[in-house]
This record gives sequence, structure tokens and C-alpha cells, in this order.
Amino acid sequence: MLAVYLKELRAYFTSAIGYIFMATFLLITGIFFAMYNLVTANPSYINTLQSLIVVFLFIIPILTMKIISEETKTKTDQLLFTSPLKVTEIILGKYFAALSIFTISLLITVLYPMILSMFGTVSASEIFSGYIGMFLLGATLISIGLFVSSLTENQVTSAVISFATLLFIFLMDGIQQALPATRTSSIIFVLIMLAIFAAFVYFSTKNMYAAIVTVIAGLIVIITTYLVKKEAFDGLLQNVFGWFSLIKRYNLFSQGILSLNSAVYYLSFIVAFVFLTIRMIDKRRWN
Repeated sequence: MLAVYLKELRAYFTSAIGYIFMATFLLITGIFFAMYNLVTANPSYINTLQSLIVVFLFIIPILTMKIISEETKTKTDQLLFTSPLKVTEIILGKYFAALSIFTISLLITVLYPMILSMFGTVSASEIFSGYIGMFLLGATLISIGLFVSSLTENQVTSAVISFATLLFIFLMDGIQQALPATRTSSIIFVLIMLAIFAAFVYFSTKNMYAAIVTVIAGLIVIITTYLVKKEAFDGLLQNVFGWFSLIKRYNLFSQGILSLNSAVYYLSFIVAFVFLTIRMIDKRRWN
């Protein structure tokens, strides 16, 4: 894994991607810092830190668009697949390389609150927890971009899909408020999710019987739940979208609270998407 990590890290600085990412990130954060703190003489840095979330929407796709898609396009992935390294080691090496570039950029911005502390009092607990939350959120979004990059061999397509996915995540809270809370809408949503999961099972295994069994088992669970506890479907659609809100989990960190539940939530998301990426690459390897 270390060899892949060093290779990928070196690739970011031998191409324009690493420099573009860091320059864009630092430029925009510098603008936010000047607007919210220097111009207004405001010692509260947390507003600047919260504004960085918007930056992720544009720069994370830049960082992740070539992680795997370029390997697929140039066929150099075949060299990795035939090497003694496991797919897990390859994917983790690539992921940690992208995460390192992000972490370096984020650490540079620590200079901003240090500058503020020279001219006034800053809340160290808010800044510390805010950076922890920012790191976890960024790491989660990178894992999503990593998975998207494994789906296509075109870097532009990967960047566009990643941007659309992150935009949907950023709008999740607003979408949740607009969703119906009726029992019927929740049941329809659950049935759609079951159909999507069954399709995923089929395309992953190429086994129609496995997909049919998945559908039957899912219908049994849905019907049983409805008969035993109908009210479980009340507001389910909104609750599901609320549970998947990554941005909402960051709010506690921005308030100076180190939330263990939110940290575990982000780490679970990272593990899930890295695992999905490994499964996708492993499937392509054997095909």
C-alpha cells in the first residue's frame, strides 16, 4: 500500500491536479478569511470555517476525478491488478494520497486563526472541533468521489458525476423539508429502494434468482412491518433523508462540540464507500 500511496502522492505534484486543488482551496479560503474576519475585524473564525464547506463542492471533484478513471482509460490498471498487491491495498493507497493533499491544504489554513489570535481572543475549542469536523467531512466526500471515479474511465464524466452527487448531498436538508411525510409516500419510497437494491444485486452477481429472492424477502419484511406497526412508515421518507445528511452532522462540530456519534457516522460512510470501490474494482478485475 505504501508504494501505491507514494506513487499517487508524487503524481499529484508532477501533474497540475495537486497544484490546482491547493491553489483553488487556499485562494477561496483566503477570500473568505478576508471578508469575514479582516475587513470586518471579527475575531470569530467559525463563520469562515463553515464557508469552506461550499468550497468542497467544487474542489473535491477536481481532486478525485482521476484517481481511478485515468488508470482505467490508460489501461495501467491492468498492471496494478496483476501485481502482488491486493485491491484493498491499491484503493487505500489512492484514497490516503488524495486525503493527504486535502489535509495539507486544510492545515495551511490553520495560519488564519493564528493570525487572529495575535489581535484578539479566539475560541480555541470551536476552532479545534471545527477543523476536526471539516477533516471528517472532507474525508467522507473524498471517499464518495473515489467511488464515482471507479465507475467511469473519463475524468470529465467522473468530475461531473461527483459534482452532481455532492450538490445533492449539500441540498439534502432542503430536499428533506420539501418531501411528503405521508405513510403512502414512505411505502412507495421503500418499494423503489427495494427495486434499486435488487437491480444492484443482479448486476453484481448476474444471478436473476438472487435478485428475485431479494425482492421476495424485502416484500415480506415490508408487509410484516406494515401489519405489525403501520406508524413506522409515518415520516419515514423525511427521516431517511435526514439520516443521510452529511452537512447536518457538521453543525455540532462548528458549535465546539466533539460529537462521537457524528465522528462514527462519517467514518462509517468512509468505510462503506471505500468498500464499494474495492468491490467495483475487484469485479472489474475478474471480468
